[in-house]
Amino acid sequence: MHARKDSLPANILASIRNRKKRLDAAHQEQRPRSEGTLIASYNVHKGIGNDRRFDPERTSRVIHEIDADVIALQEADTRFGERTGILDLGRLERDTGLVPVPVNGMAKAHGWHGNVVLFKKGLVRDVHQINLPGLEPRGALVAELDLENGGALRIIAAHFGLLRHSRAQQAKMLVELMARKSEIPTILLGDLNEWRLGDRSSLHTFQSTFGPQPTAVPSFPARLPVLALDRIMANRKGVVTAVEAHDTPLARIASDHLPVKAMVNLKRVEELTRKT
Repeated sequence: MHARKDSLPANILASIRNRKKRLDAAHQEQRPRSEGTLIASYNVHKGIGNDRRFDPERTSRVIHEIDADVIALQEADTRFGERTGILDLGRLERDTGLVPVPVNGMAKAHGWHGNVVLFKKGLVRDVHQINLPGLEPRGALVAELDLENGGALRIIAAHFGLLRHSRAQQAKMLVELMARKSEIPTILLGDLNEWRLGDRSSLHTFQSTFGPQPTAVPSFPARLPVLALDRIMANRKGVVTAVEAHDTPLARIASDHLPVKAMVNLKRVEELTRKT
């Protein structure tokens, strides 16, 4: 019998082998940021780090490190009650220029079911707050943005459930939503909680809309990432570059997830926008 390609143990072993390279790179001088529009996704774990300390200021410093133009956060609100936001958004705007996409009906929360989309420069065309099916209360935030540097972009920021059946339902719902929407370039990003591969994986559902999945980037657990729970994918080829983890000493302690990030090809976005 032949071993199945891309099996989970093989991915884990590869991540462990590459750990030293990631740690060495993290201790080198930070590379200057490339030109272009940077997008990112970060499960901030309600501001609780791997040291079990609640420190939203540390979370904000990681967001500052990433220096994204558009970033989706998960678990940015408390889970129960009024779902109060954990970050100082006013200070975050002063330090980074990031402002949240507005949501309705959530007086003290930053986002929708803990999902927040922050962006630097541009205009918000439209926002939709989606309740995702499943046993746990989960949601997705859909924001259509006109980027200042050119082109319209739809962002779907989501946080999937822990149960496989729920993830399958949630992926199906987002694919059906995409089918009803105008075909502007769309980027799905967030904590999809999916580590499985193959036909039974919820990621398989996205292939009809987003095409073949990009190479998995381990992001969990942050101290020794072996599972690619956090994803960035586009519905048009060439819209985003290869995804990578934001693996720094601060990011490895601030949350149980590492952020993931990618560059947007604005020329490709503008080209696709003109065709719609």
